[in-house]
Amino acid sequence: MSVSTKHPLPVHPKAIAIIGAGGIVTDSHLPAYRKAGFKVFALYDRDKSKAQSVARQWQIPRCCDTLEDLIAQGAAEGCVFDIAVPASEILAILQKLPERVGVLIQKPMGESLAQAKAILDCCRQKKLIAGINFQLRRAPFMMAAKQLVMEGQLGDIHDVEMRVICQTPWNLWQFLFEKERMEVNYHSIHYIDLIRYFLGDPQAVYCKTMKHPKMLELAQTRSSIIMDYDDIVRANIHTNHGHDYAPDKQECFFKIEGTRGAIKIQIGVILNYPQGSVDKFEYE
Repeated sequence: MSVSTKHPLPVHPKAIAIIGAGGIVTDSHLPAYRKAGFKVFALYDRDKSKAQSVARQWQIPRCCDTLEDLIAQGAAEGCVFDIAVPASEILAILQKLPERVGVLIQKPMGESLAQAKAILDCCRQKKLIAGINFQLRRAPFMMAAKQLVMEGQLGDIHDVEMRVICQTPWNLWQFLFEKERMEVNYHSIHYIDLIRYFLGDPQAVYCKTMKHPKMLELAQTRSSIIMDYDDIVRANIHTNHGHDYAPDKQECFFKIEGTRGAIKIQIGVILNYPQGSVDKFEYE
């Protein structure tokens, strides 16, 4: 049995213009673009010193002083725009983009349902080719799992679980300390999207998200989420970002069970973040 873990790449990839130079860009976006062989044309961040430092480190040829300058240069080059800023700033940036350009928007899609609808309306009005950056569904191990499910190797899926027990260094993202809704919007949203990738949209969602006594300055750091599909399929998400005891007791896994087989995936990047641990893919 042959399993594919690679997503097809474009034959003629466009260059990329990045808005934002924070940790998600340096830890995730730029390494991925370099590995894929994509050209980063320009970078902008309102913190000019940070933008200049990132541009030097990653050999980005243009570090723009203003957002308007980056948009003008990026549009002239035919770039795809990568918007990697806090969700509350997304709409204002989209409104400045020219029509019909490609846009990758860092999750979440706004801080509220109202913001999400406004972002959607803006993308439709400008005819933007836009997508939210839910990259977990495109991770190699998830692509392999999806192939096995689509081929019927697991039979009828009846149980899906995402479990995260770890110590997350939230201090790396200072803007999160100002958010009224944090854990689901900025972390577990990936897992919700992942389960939708395998099962489609649920009939309902039940969620309780809460603080941690050692992290009271953050709005929430733990969540229990039930995605309701029917009387047969169980789909749960459990996260606890405050487990600061034995490192070998921390865990981060995605498990999917069917009537003929099961897959369990350890997502290593979440363990001992940002150094990470190993990924594991088990199928039986």
